[in-house]
Amino acid sequence: MKILFCGDISGEAGRKAVKTYVPQLKEKYNLDSIILNAENAAHGLGLTPKTYQELMRVGVDAMTMGNHTFDKMDITQIWQDDNILVRPLNYPDDTAGKGFHIFTVNNTRICVAQILGKAFMNSKLDLSDPFQTIQSFIDDHHKEYDILIVDYHAETTAEKVAMGYFLDGKATLVVGTHTHIPTMDAHVLPGGTAYITDVGMCGDYTSVLGMTKETAFSHFGLGSERMRFEPAKATCTLSAVLVEIDNKTFKALSIQSIILGDTLENTIKI
Repeated sequence: MKILFCGDISGEAGRKAVKTYVPQLKEKYNLDSIILNAENAAHGLGLTPKTYQELMRVGVDAMTMGNHTFDKMDITQIWQDDNILVRPLNYPDDTAGKGFHIFTVNNTRICVAQILGKAFMNSKLDLSDPFQTIQSFIDDHHKEYDILIVDYHAETTAEKVAMGYFLDGKATLVVGTHTHIPTMDAHVLPGGTAYITDVGMCGDYTSVLGMTKETAFSHFGLGSERMRFEPAKATCTLSAVLVEIDNKTFKALSIQSIILGDTLENTIKI
């Protein structure tokens, strides 16, 4: 089985990258499933019903969110219907939405869950311990899926590496998101879990985390007033990982970083 996980989609440029490159990757690699992080898809912060439907047309099986889950309040309209959206599992129990999504591909049950890190993460909601939360989830739901994919949405590399080893042998894929910078450490851990510290961003890399340089400068001390963030959209690049999974053991066989677009050096040709 081959699964593509696309990193944080940032604004219009990120959506363009997904719509441009994912169909080509699906044909090139005969993908079985496509998953993406959509928490910044709507104007760089949050998700709207309109952008949700736009991404659905690509053929996505699950969308994860993150600390900007509720930046666009009309996201609650999406959760009123049957949907594939996944918000952090370690949000309070009474939070709208759901922390995991299970779907079936070729008779294989795939579960996508998301955990929000705690280190330097300024969450508006009270977070439960990410390690205890995901372990409790596995204890309660492991009979319901064959493959577990965990999006660890966290700020520090050390916290993400720790989670990778904590879930080694328990999950098939642990992918780090949130920092929008792709790391070079995609590999399969000893227990058969594919891992990358941060898959990177789908968006404009001639920017600061997907936002225009000029608006970002004011947030780091330049000028007396903070400017409102504006999404950059001069170029578009897709950052993703391709994971191949054994159909019998459900362990990862390989993980490959895929970067395609206008700015970063492309890792493949399509």
